Amino acid sequence: MKVYEKVKAYINTNGLKQAAVAGKSGFSAVTFNAIMNGRRKLYADDLRAICLALNVNPEVFISVEEENLPKR
Repeated sequence: MKVYEKVKAYINTNGLKQAAVAGKSGFSAVTFNAIMNGRRKLYADDLRAICLALNVNPEVFISVEEENLPKR
């Protein structure tokens, strides 16, 4: 599952409105909707703003699995 899909699922599961999260994150409703539907890239700064608005740690949406890390 992609990061934006995890964010969208979190918002839906917690009964939040995308427009409210968008406003708290500093996005217009249109831009936020485009991010949540994969039509616009979700950048690290975007995720930070969303996490601050949701009061959650970014690790809720990002998992770093050992098998995906570069070999040393």
